[in-house]
Amino acid sequence: MILSMTGYGDSQINVDGVSYSLEIRSVNNRYFKALIKLPEHLQFFESEAEKLLRARMGRGSVSCVLRVRNDTATEYKINPGALQDYVNQICRVTLPETVHATLDLGSVAAMPGVCQAPIIDEEVRNKYWKVVCSLIEEALGKLVEMRRVEGAALCEDLLAHCARTREYLAGISERAPEIVQDYHQRLQTRVQMLLNEGEAKIELDQDALAREIAIYAERCDISEEITRLTSHLDQFCQLCHSRENTGRKLDFLAQEMLREANTIGSKSNDAQIARQVVEIKGLIDRLKEQVQNVE
Repeated sequence: MILSMTGYGDSQINVDGVSYSLEIRSVNNRYFKALIKLPEHLQFFESEAEKLLRARMGRGSVSCVLRVRNDTATEYKINPGALQDYVNQICRVTLPETVHATLDLGSVAAMPGVCQAPIIDEEVRNKYWKVVCSLIEEALGKLVEMRRVEGAALCEDLLAHCARTREYLAGISERAPEIVQDYHQRLQTRVQMLLNEGEAKIELDQDALAREIAIYAERCDISEEITRLTSHLDQFCQLCHSRENTGRKLDFLAQEMLREANTIGSKSNDAQIARQVVEIKGLIDRLKEQVQNVE
């Protein structure tokens, strides 16, 4: 069953007084694009986190954000030497007499080298990764389930459009053989009228008329286009029930179906078929719009 590219999942956990909250969102994109935001002391897990996301999602723009709240003592350490050096340099700056400034230690502490992240050994790293991995897996499970539910609704809608397209195509197939017959009758009637209007009676050349009908029949033959459009519809429906990522294939088939419909409309030269082609093109446009949401 196809999957939607739109989804949301979240997860929370509390470990040793530290609260972790993670959110994953996904929206449409022709390719897979991940935006991962982790706290500074966990940023070295970004590549591993992206691998987890890629393993469960074929394409789409994915945003993964992890927030950490530590109610215990902070793990960051202030470098007194760096802080003092910044303060000394700032104090040596000569300001105009009309300018009065105060020193904000909070702003100074945010400068590079003042606050130092804790040194993480292999044991601590593994501990952090277990937490991050479990959060991602839980949120991914919720997101994929949401994409599956929306994908089921998309599939139902796509198949309904395909079914209506088949109905119009069946009408075109039924009408197609009558086009040549109608043209034959119109041409014969028109030629006979022209001959009757002349002063001399000229016998109608049936062989010439037959050649003209044959040329017209070949020019307006749409049997191949009907066969190809039917085949595209069959493949489209099969892909809707496939377990693989089918969004790009469905998009390609929708484009091919529109091309065949345009050819049918231009070759048939029939008002009734033209009306049915307009309906088919409208349905295919809806297919093209919907498959943009399919993974």
